Formats: sequence, C-alpha cells, structure tokens
Amino acid sequence: MSINNKASDSLKTIGLNKYERNLWIALLAKNSSTAGELADISKVPRSRCYDVLESLADKGFVVLQPGKPIKYIAMQPREALERAKKHVQLDAQETCSKIDRLVKSDAIKDLEKIFKDGFETVSPEGVSGALRGKDASSQQMESMLKKAKKYAKFVTTETGFNDLAENYSSLFQRLAKSGVKVQIIAPFDKGVTEHARTLMKHVQIRDIGSVEHIDKMIAKLCIVDGEEAILGLTDEDKTHESQHVTFWTQSRHATSNGLEPMFNLMWNTAKPLK
Repeated sequence: MSINNKASDSLKTIGLNKYERNLWIALLAKNSSTAGELADISKVPRSRCYDVLESLADKGFVVLQPGKPIKYIAMQPREALERAKKHVQLDAQETCSKIDRLVKSDAIKDLEKIFKDGFETVSPEGVSGALRGKDASSQQMESMLKKAKKYAKFVTTETGFNDLAENYSSLFQRLAKSGVKVQIIAPFDKGVTEHARTLMKHVQIRDIGSVEHIDKMIAKLCIVDGEEAILGLTDEDKTHESQHVTFWTQSRHATSNGLEPMFNLMWNTAKPLK
C-alpha cells in the first residue's frame, strides 16, 4: 500500500513518528488487522510492530482486541484525534501536578543546592549561551523579569513592543507596584499606539525611531538588574519564530560593562513619549 504523503505529513505535526504514522494509516485502510498483516502493508519491521501499535493504543488511535492472534481496530479518524487530544491533556495535567508537588517538596532544596554549589565554580562565560526559538526566548525573559528587584531595561522593535504590551502588561504592572523600574526603547514611526499609552502608566517609554543612525541599530535587548541579559541575534520580522536565536548571559561583566552602557546611550538619545 502506498502511504499518502499529505496525510502522513499532517500526522507528523502532532508528534507521531514514521512507524506510528505508517501503521495507523495502514490500519485505517483495513479497519481491523493483525500485527503481521500490518507489517506487510506498512513496511514497518515486524519486530517493531507490536510496541508501536501499543504506543498507538496508549495514545488513543488504536483499540486492542484480545485473541490469538491479537487484532488491532482502527478508530474513526475524528474520534481517534479527539481521544488523542484528551490523552495529551490528561498527561499534561498529571505532569504539571507532579511538577507542582516537586516544587513544594524537600527535593527542590537539594536541587537548588546542587545548582548553587555548581554555579559558584563556573566562570562568567560559562553561564552564557544561545536560545533557539521565540518561545525559548520569551520564557527566559519572563523568568528574568519575575526575579527583577531593581530594574528592567528593553530595546525592541515595533513588533517586539506590541508583543511586550500584549503579553507582559500585567507583569509590568506588578513590577511597578514592587518598585521595579522598567524602561522601554522602541521605534514609533506610526505614532504613539494605544498599547504604548496603556503601558506608560506603569513603565517609562522612549521613541528611538526618529533618531538618525541610532534607529538602524535596533535589536531586541532585555537587561535585568545589571546581572542578566538577553540579546536578539536574528531579525524577528524576517525570520520564522522557530528560527529566532537569542544570546543569553548571566555575566555581570558583559551586562554592566557592555550591554547596559549601550542601552543608556540609546535611552539618553531617544525622545520621551508624550
């Protein structure tokens, strides 16, 4: 049987590996079959069929019919996908509950001690690295902001500013109430946005878009307390989210002596929003 490439590729997007995809599509064509028959149809090695079919059953795509030999029954595709979604949701809830219990347990103290002891032996350049993907960058920035005690400084693009306004407005408000000073530099070539006016209640914002030469230097930057920073290395408007690359560092030297003076220069040159 020839495997429908379009159907197979669509199943790949939800996390099914090649053997799982081939076996399930083969089973859909038969409705009910044995592992041996499916091995011949799908070209999946017979030695792997049993464990892959069990995996599909665990995920909600297949029902096992006891007997000699065991038969496997295909679920109607829409029902199978709905069952798979519920399975993923339950797994995620269970994993989150385990994480919550771990955070509240004594084990977290041991893990933090291991990290602290190891951290003290690492040189500044040892706690710097690259983050790939927009999600990884956003998660790291949020983690940094939640630990902020004194200030957070941002340089960002127009698109980046809108992202900050949409996703971090409530966090900025909490930081302001805690006495954390937040400064944001961004271009406002199209004028002051509604997002900007809302954020101005909690953070300081300056416009760099109209400053000659400086406006060409814009890259996404976030500095927290002069101790930790992330710097965008790719153009977010021209790069797919999955390919965004961000430099992250906990080097106080790199942050305070390198990135922060650059921010301060841009801040003093930029124009306050009115």
